[in-house]
Amino acid sequence: MATKKTTTKKTPVRTPSARKTKVENTAEYTHVGLVKNDAYLAPYEDAIRGRHEHALWKMSQLTQNGRQSLSDFANGYNYYGLHRTADGWVFREWAPNATAIYLVGDFNDWKETKSYLCHKIEGTGNWELVLPPSAMQHGQFYKMRVHWTGGEGERIPAWAQRVVQDETSKIFSAQVWAPEKPYVWKSKTFKPQTSPLLIYECHIGMAQDAEKVGSYNEFREKVLPRIIKDGYNAIQIMAIQEHPYYGSFGYHVSSFFAASSRFGTPEELKALIDEAHRNGLAVIMDIVHSHAVKNEVEGLGNLAGDPNQYFYPGDRHEHPAWDSLCFDYGKDEVLHFLLSNCKYWLEEYHFDGFRFDGVTSMLYYSHGLGEAFCNYGDYFNGHEDDNAICYLTLANCLIHEVNKHALTIAEEVSGMPGLAARFEDGGYGFDYRMAMNIPDYWIKTIKELPDEAWKPSSIFWEIKNRRVDEKTISYCESHDQALVGDKTIIFRLVDSDMYWHFRKGDETEMVHRGIALHKMIRLATAAAINGGYLNFMGNEFGHPEWIDFPREGNGWSYKYARRQWNLVDNKELCYHYLGDFDREMLTVIKSEKNFNDTPVQEIWHNDGDQILAFSRGELVFVFNFSPTRSYSDYGFLVPEGSYHVVLNTDARKFGGYGFADDTVEHLTNADPLYADQHKGWLKLYIPARSAVVLRKK
Repeated sequence: MATKKTTTKKTPVRTPSARKTKVENTAEYTHVGLVKNDAYLAPYEDAIRGRHEHALWKMSQLTQNGRQSLSDFANGYNYYGLHRTADGWVFREWAPNATAIYLVGDFNDWKETKSYLCHKIEGTGNWELVLPPSAMQHGQFYKMRVHWTGGEGERIPAWAQRVVQDETSKIFSAQVWAPEKPYVWKSKTFKPQTSPLLIYECHIGMAQDAEKVGSYNEFREKVLPRIIKDGYNAIQIMAIQEHPYYGSFGYHVSSFFAASSRFGTPEELKALIDEAHRNGLAVIMDIVHSHAVKNEVEGLGNLAGDPNQYFYPGDRHEHPAWDSLCFDYGKDEVLHFLLSNCKYWLEEYHFDGFRFDGVTSMLYYSHGLGEAFCNYGDYFNGHEDDNAICYLTLANCLIHEVNKHALTIAEEVSGMPGLAARFEDGGYGFDYRMAMNIPDYWIKTIKELPDEAWKPSSIFWEIKNRRVDEKTISYCESHDQALVGDKTIIFRLVDSDMYWHFRKGDETEMVHRGIALHKMIRLATAAAINGGYLNFMGNEFGHPEWIDFPREGNGWSYKYARRQWNLVDNKELCYHYLGDFDREMLTVIKSEKNFNDTPVQEIWHNDGDQILAFSRGELVFVFNFSPTRSYSDYGFLVPEGSYHVVLNTDARKFGGYGFADDTVEHLTNADPLYADQHKGWLKLYIPARSAVVLRKK
């Protein structure tokens, strides 16, 4: 399928000769891997090839036919914005529609003065201002005052690397940021641990017990040690890019190159990342390139009198569901901005990669709204934004060029084939995609089915339902399920008894059920991963409150925009049972060398008994989802030998009943029928609503 034309004038026209050249140069590998791994993609081979060729062609254009690297192209943050030089200061901005640009700030009483008037660089849309050292000082505030035909306005520079909100007026301004002593990194080299990748999704501002906005320093000092102790090897930080409305959870970005100042300084964020690296944790940034806030004064909505400077024109300009603006991925200048943004966070802050938000919205003209995506034809029917697909592919190529160990994760719900397949195989190059089917499945099961109708066959199919050539990040719930208007798993299971019966000795049957299933759901999900496992901050111990950021509707309260660590620390409450189990669950998973490379092999399932058993390497996972039936001497055919229990959800230390004796060594019973396979019968006592993990000695 040829790349679609769009209404964007900057979209390049692919000539027949150029297309022919690309086919000749890439026919050996562009699509073979993707189609070989999934023969059902064969009818769409031309479309897969066309998308790959489009990316190669655009890469060649941006790199001047290979005379520079993609990384060289993505150095825009070193050119644009405000920079201190050996001779003073230099400021540059891309604003082709402007007729005049002044810098105004503390240094000139916020007035337009000739000495701070930028000049336009001929033949470009760029403006430049060179200033002596005395023209401004570190810490001063500034903005652009932009003039265009028919109007003018104050704007924050698009490439500003520091933006601050005044506490009294609530007005945002750029800030001169050039400390005399730049941050010195202590951890010089770092390589993420990825077998498996265990991600702790977090938000700096709401990470404290206190009803306030938390800081980078507080997170580093108080929360990071918890994450390290719990056994996670990566943190995924939300809301880093500056956003004017705190309650947007960081998803309506205004300043793409500025780390949110409401949490602290750039140096404090760097210290947090440095400390994480020193303790073996990768730091993944939640990056938002799927849309931008509509604000004009703070953001890119109308930087210089042209609302379409960064965004699609016409009916594609605004996102119909998010009240935001959609980037025009067909413009080279927009590609330069976004690709430079990726490199900036890697180089300046040493992030180890990105979780790309809203990828589904980028892939389709419809943003995926109201579409079912029932068969492969739905991914190749002409409604895909080839410009956005090209951008995502280039972004992955760039990120891995800058840091070959970097990690990229796609938050994508439609199931687009090839998203997390290798670029060389015709994929888009993400390392992982979010397994968004899993939380939906658990929520649907809890909401709609009585416990006795939970089917192990359905559970097993869902937790390992993925494409063979694409790694996933599995999870039971993320921040999405914790937001006000939704419910976390623990809240769906226990409801209001969370408030009244979570003290030890006062548990109701609903509490016992909720604690048991909370552990089983997590264990089943984590045990079947093929890439990584994710948990949202506090959900590991069943945090009782939803997330509701300060807003007019709640009296601008921070009561629900925080994490109550005191609950899990209180040994008189049941929360620590869940937190302790989560910690030991991760320990068990990490104890199996190269966990991701060990196949998930089904041993047995019986929907009538509600029993499921599968193995990974030397580990055997056994689940009894029945709410009422316990089984004695339930047998499984496994490799013969001796097995001992390494984790039991029903252990008393995890809030269970402790019905089984976990000190017993389990020896397989020989079976002549399977002697040549060296298999025997492992017979277990499996209490109702419990799971056990055994290791073969």
